Amino acid sequence: MKTINETIFNLKNVSYSYVGKIDALRDVSLKINRGEQVTIIGSNGCGKSTLLAILDGLVYPSSGEFYAFDNLICEEVFDAIKDNEFRTYFRTKVGFVFQNSDVQLFSSTVYEEIAFGPLQLNLPLEEVKSRVEDVMEMMQIGKLRDRSPHTLSGGEKKKVCIATVLVNNPDVLLLDEPSAGLDPRTQLWLVELLQELAHAGKTVITATHDLEIIDQISKRAIVMGEDHSVKMDRDAESVLSDYELLLSSNLVHEHTHLHGKLVHEHLHVHGLEHKHHDHKE
Repeated sequence: MKTINETIFNLKNVSYSYVGKIDALRDVSLKINRGEQVTIIGSNGCGKSTLLAILDGLVYPSSGEFYAFDNLICEEVFDAIKDNEFRTYFRTKVGFVFQNSDVQLFSSTVYEEIAFGPLQLNLPLEEVKSRVEDVMEMMQIGKLRDRSPHTLSGGEKKKVCIATVLVNNPDVLLLDEPSAGLDPRTQLWLVELLQELAHAGKTVITATHDLEIIDQISKRAIVMGEDHSVKMDRDAESVLSDYELLLSSNLVHEHTHLHGKLVHEHLHVHGLEHKHHDHKE
């Protein structure tokens, strides 16, 4: 019987460079256990999306080793064999929500979009229908079933993208800047959804530079620096309390005038009543 602390992702001195010249990741070593909620934070261009792409098996390390579910993930073993049993297993266990929803959407209707994944798993048609109906109800997008995904609003597209991942019931969810461009209501919905998924035992890994949601959706924060290396890996609350770390990682600017836990408290104003007031310990 596997334990809740089972390591599902293990990166050992992983680096990645585009066309062999442009560094995206430098010497990243970290482990992620089953059931963890982790945020990968850093400014634009620091390597967050590349790290998620490696975790999803979309790209492979230029150097170092990446293990998922105790299997080495590299081009030779992951792509070389067309009928690869482990790759099929991996794809059912890990789901990726891209930052740009339009990259992920290609079907003519929302229903077909969500059904595509389960159909690739050769599930019985009745089970596919049941899964699609269940996830549309969960995501409150049933009214969109016959709409073309590209006619939807940004928030609606994001919900459909998440539905296309959840319909396969993955153990691990990777989300790249999921709150980007969302209106406040949809952002609150997203935070609550990620909390529910974590409560259900899912491993949720989110790349973001949105400090406001970090300690609402994660217990652990990995800070990427502008040199594409890991600057800090510890609990989310203490990361948010470390002004110098946030400043050096270009996550806040020097005129923010925050100190200690004020970073945390300043970013958690619910409603408008305190918005223009001074924040005190």
